[in-house]
Amino acid sequence: MAPAIGAPAPDFSLKDQDQKEVKLGDFRGKKRVVLIFYPLDWSPVCTKEHVCLVNDMKRFEQLDAQVLGLSVDSVWSHKAYADKMGIHYPLLADFHPRGAVAAKYGVYLDDKGISGRAIFVIDKKGNLAWQKNYDIPVVPDIQEVSKALEEVK
Repeated sequence: MAPAIGAPAPDFSLKDQDQKEVKLGDFRGKKRVVLIFYPLDWSPVCTKEHVCLVNDMKRFEQLDAQVLGLSVDSVWSHKAYADKMGIHYPLLADFHPRGAVAAKYGVYLDDKGISGRAIFVIDKKGNLAWQKNYDIPVVPDIQEVSKALEEVK
């Protein structure tokens, strides 16, 4: 079950593709966060989603937001994927215990062993401000996410 809008976002600490520890709480008071849960590196729909994010990264920067990608893939998979795709935002490995962070957000698909496709916007106070789940074969509308981010103070 996903936390309610307005509730504190569940905190976490995970390694990114460069083996750096990324803590959600470190952004509190500094930036809004766009938390992108996606099923797997290298899959066709996830790849299209990341292409859209890479192409719109300037928009997220203008809106003073940090994008964080998150899947159950390993740090090594994220590293190869980020290098291949030109991804410069953190890709976080929710690898062990598998899907633990996705489960906190209510998007882990236990029967499939992956997270679902979902996007959460977290305000500067660390509270959930916007959230949307997507069907796995659907590429999220990144403009819709930008619009939601604009409305978050």
